[in-house]
This record gives sequence, C-alpha cells and structure tokens, in this order.
Amino acid sequence: MASSSRQKQKNKGKQSTFQGVLEGWFTGNEEGINAYIHETSRKQINIPKVLDFNWLKSEKLAETRAVLKHQKLKKLLELTGNVYPDLVKVFYTNLTLDGKNIVSCVKGIKMKITSDVWNSVAGNKYAGLKVGKGNTSGIQEFNKLQYYKSCMRNPTQSISRFHAGHLNLTPRLVAYIIAWQLIPRGTNHVVLHEEDLILLYCIMNQIKVNWVFIINEHMLKSKRLADYRFPYAILV
Repeated sequence: MASSSRQKQKNKGKQSTFQGVLEGWFTGNEEGINAYIHETSRKQINIPKVLDFNWLKSEKLAETRAVLKHQKLKKLLELTGNVYPDLVKVFYTNLTLDGKNIVSCVKGIKMKITSDVWNSVAGNKYAGLKVGKGNTSGIQEFNKLQYYKSCMRNPTQSISRFHAGHLNLTPRLVAYIIAWQLIPRGTNHVVLHEEDLILLYCIMNQIKVNWVFIINEHMLKSKRLADYRFPYAILV
C-alpha cells in the first residue's frame, strides 16, 4: 500500500511538472494547452532534409542546380540548424494567418513572419505564381499527363500512377526535392501528386513560383489535417 501511494504521488508530481512546462510554453493559454495535449502533441514532425548545392556541382548536375537557383531556393534548401520538436509543435498549435503573413506565439513571444523575415532567413520574397492543386492560373498550357510523359525516360511506357522513378534524371531529382523539402510529407515520396507535378513544371520551365505562399499554405494544411506531419522544423 505504501509503495502504491508513493507511485501515485510521483505520478502527480510528474503531471504537475509537465503542466508547469505547458504553462510556460503557452503562457497560460488554456485553449492552446488543450489543443496541444489532445491534438498537436500526437502528430509527428517531418525529419528535416538539407540539399548541398556544392554536391550538385561536384556531381555535374548543372541543370538541377540552375533551375533551383532560378527559383531563389538555394538558401532555403541549404538551411541548417537545431530542431526543438516540442516547441515546433507549440508553434503549429498557435499558428494562424494574418493577411499574407503567418503568425504564432511560443513561450510568450509573438511572431509575425513577414516578407522581410522570409527574405532574411530563407532568401524568398512574396512574389511569383500562387499555383497549386486546382489552381494553374498563369500556366493554362499545363496538362499533368502530357507533362509527366514528356519527362519520362520511356514515354511509351504504360502509366498506372505518376511515379518519380520513371522520370529523366533532372526532373526526378527535382521531384524528390519537392516531396522531401519544398512541400514535405511523411510517406510516398516517389508518388507524384498533382501539386508536385505543377511545381515540377514551373521549376523545370523557370516559371517563378511564390514559395512564401506555397510554404504558408503547406504549414496551415499540416495543422488542419490530422494525417499531415509538421514540416519545416529547421525553418521554424
């Protein structure tokens, strides 16, 4: 009985300590704490990936390097730094959109991710096409089946699904960079979704994309949808 009582007291102490940590992370915001406990804390974070542009150069992958640099993606794709998973989840718990800016609050610090912040941290400006699934404004000539076939190593091959492994080298590499880094997901990195193909088309044809808009949308979607992991941990 004494052992059971000590265990209960220990568990109470742990719960009290954790509650104190949450109070600090959310500065007493009970709504945020409840959302974190019942929703956000259960979700996973995408494992960050980093692309080395010097490696692309050493491997003579000049076309891949050129199309990514044209999109001003070098700084974003090479971004390194520490990751704090719990605080990343706090950031996403409090995430909202204010106009065209992402806003959040962590440990009492309110953040508005403005165009100046994007440009300073990731080298991206709020400019370019706001393309995505269901929105091909500005690239009306895009046809996902025709474009996919034009990138294939063997265009006469029968297609059951859009698979990155069937593509020529440069579009294949870019497709993986899209799936792993630009709009990262937890699984099925080889299967190309409609949005992947739209972004692939724009990158390969040097059509400037509004990456701030794309990333903001992906952040909000990852918060909203239960099966999405939280992306951009290093950036956050």
